[in-house]
Amino acid sequence: MTITPNTATAGRDHPVLVVDFGAQYAQLIARRVREARVYSEIVPHSISADEIADRQPGAVIFSGGPKSVHVEGSPRIDPGVYRLGIPILGICYGAQLIAAQLGGKVSCTGIGEYGRTALSLKAPSLLFGSDNGETTAAESRLAAGTLAEACEDADHPVWMSHFDSIATPPDGFAITASTPQAPVAALENPVRRIFGVQFHPEVAHTPGGQAVLERFLYRCAGLAPSWTTECFIDEAVAAIGAQIGDGRAVCGLSGGVDSAVAAALVHRAVGHQLTCVFVDTGLMRHDEGRQVIDAFRRSQGIELIAVDAASRFFDALAGVVDPEKKRKIIGERFIRVFEEAANQVNGAAYLVQGTLYPDVIESGSDSAAKIKSHHNVGGIPEEMDFELVEPLRDLFKDEVRAVGRELGLPDEIVWRQPFPGPGLGVRVIGEVTPAKAALLAQADAIVRAEIAAAGLEREVWQAFAVLPDIRTVGVMGDERTYGQLAVVRAVTSEDAMTADWARLPHELLEKMSNRIINEVDGINRVAYDITSKPPGTIEWE
Repeated sequence: MTITPNTATAGRDHPVLVVDFGAQYAQLIARRVREARVYSEIVPHSISADEIADRQPGAVIFSGGPKSVHVEGSPRIDPGVYRLGIPILGICYGAQLIAAQLGGKVSCTGIGEYGRTALSLKAPSLLFGSDNGETTAAESRLAAGTLAEACEDADHPVWMSHFDSIATPPDGFAITASTPQAPVAALENPVRRIFGVQFHPEVAHTPGGQAVLERFLYRCAGLAPSWTTECFIDEAVAAIGAQIGDGRAVCGLSGGVDSAVAAALVHRAVGHQLTCVFVDTGLMRHDEGRQVIDAFRRSQGIELIAVDAASRFFDALAGVVDPEKKRKIIGERFIRVFEEAANQVNGAAYLVQGTLYPDVIESGSDSAAKIKSHHNVGGIPEEMDFELVEPLRDLFKDEVRAVGRELGLPDEIVWRQPFPGPGLGVRVIGEVTPAKAALLAQADAIVRAEIAAAGLEREVWQAFAVLPDIRTVGVMGDERTYGQLAVVRAVTSEDAMTADWARLPHELLEKMSNRIINEVDGINRVAYDITSKPPGTIEWE
């Protein structure tokens, strides 16, 4: 079967499919494609050629991966994919797989390349913008233009992470670039529209890498940069209206940007048929309940029910220390409260949730191992009285913020720092009690207040306090104390799929520590978490 995508309307109807071969960067590739204003989705490598054809994609990108193509059982793609006529770009392992499956040779030289490497262009290339072709309107938006224009030297820095190397390309493929350890660092067959690069264009360490991806999308695949928040809103509103029809829906409003944007989208689609429910679990940040209710009622004018269910959540969590059990208990309790609230609005049959793409990925899928269950994905009970409405399920956080701005949500909601659905329940390590939650809420409020006072709210993705199940000896007022440890966690990130610990000024950390110890009775020691993601996660549980 051969398909020809309708590139004039390439969007969610004709997505770019990122085939995940177990790469740590698969999600980053999908994000970079969307940054080029082309819609993308991640699919498992087990997907068949017929399944890909049924999706009518505008292009396919093979991700990297940790395996060798020579290892038995290493991931493969259905060979029929190469006969579909869809433009294909292979990255790292993906490029090696293309070479191996189409008759080239991949060698294990015993010498790998890791980190920054000098790439030399060897031949005219459609992918690298050295083919002297006319610049398309879409390409005019490239910041770097081409890889060649992004660097002044003859050799261009790229980011490598591989052990095997392509030694011989398949018949019909040109070698367009090489490195000292990779004689075939890039190959292409413009007639078949199949391309491969050994380096990682999706990472920031490759100058001009985004230009390479956009050349593939615009010039090689013929796609238009038409994926915008306006397009998404129109599509989402239509889909929501078709799903809910004349029915009624409730939305679990947590106060974060995700649920707020989901609520605003559904309200635009069905108006008064939506009722929002804010559940005070007792696990919210300091004074957050009042702030959320006031801000949302003021800005959106949507009917809002507030439910005080703190005692129910604490009772259910008594004696529970396992993080996965806590998440599932909290998720189940949320659903039960929403079901009760639905009875107040004439039996609403739909539940709106602010589920995001990273939530789905981290909760486990065919192409991603489960990292942790999110209360609104893996924590959903098997039996409930609702049909889910999840309009943001395919979006990353920055895209959700853009949609929120387009919908007119106030900055205090759009830029509210991410807060996990289980709230402080996954920041109190071990058993969750009202006393521990209150202690943590005080410490957390100080951390966030100092971040705001330092003008770092937009630079830091998340900043919060954690209360480990640890007590430490201290001295206060010449007396021995045996109090709680508080840990400050602050990270920078673009989408929460990866994150780095924030290099906060020492003076700021000192001020946080002094305030927490002096103002929060029961905490006598403060530590700072300097773990990135990976290997850690942003939240401790």
